[in-house]
Amino acid sequence: MDLPNINPALLEPPTLDQLAPVGDFDHPPRILMLYGSLRERSFSRFLTEEAARILEHFGAEVKIFDPTELPMAGSVPEDHPKVRELRALSLWSEGQVWCSPERHGAITAVMKNQIDWIPLEQGALRPSQGRTLAVMQVCGGSQSFNVVNTLRLLGRWMRMFTIPNQSSVPMAYKEFDDAGRMRPSAYYERVVDVMEELYKMTLLLRGRTDYLTDRYSERNERSMKAINRQLEKI
Repeated sequence: MDLPNINPALLEPPTLDQLAPVGDFDHPPRILMLYGSLRERSFSRFLTEEAARILEHFGAEVKIFDPTELPMAGSVPEDHPKVRELRALSLWSEGQVWCSPERHGAITAVMKNQIDWIPLEQGALRPSQGRTLAVMQVCGGSQSFNVVNTLRLLGRWMRMFTIPNQSSVPMAYKEFDDAGRMRPSAYYERVVDVMEELYKMTLLLRGRTDYLTDRYSERNERSMKAINRQLEKI
């Protein structure tokens, strides 16, 4: 096949052998969870905590980031302790769960602020690329999918592998008891489904994300830069 605009040396056909996992994976899958409310009785936090229990049952190591006292993006230097904590957790994670209330038909400022602090690139590292992602939302009224749709868009922008399943809990105040535990329901079973799928996909992608996110255009760009550096030395 004639592909005159492609450098064949930089476009090797993918094979199953190249998808063999690389690295040491004796540790449990690492999952970071973000929620989008600062309220004392926060249903997005309750749903996040319920999902964390399910993931821990499967064997994951789970860390939940507390967004309290995280400054607005751009208002403080990047070495602020809460910013450093969030970015370190994102780099530590192999998968993430984002859960936000719906406010005015969209995600909350608390949720968006956390995502805004996670850059696409941090030096030679990419704090979000290649990680798996599950999205959830809680609604004060009837069921909606505005938040999970927005979170999917953001996950794609952050170059994450967002799983197909998702959770949207309507009238969340009815779904949690006084202790913040989720009551048995079809909505609870959906949360179990979502966490099970996230866990499976995280296991499947471990050790393979570097290869899966290695792109022809970026290899070509690096090659051209290397050529230019050599020319500058002449």
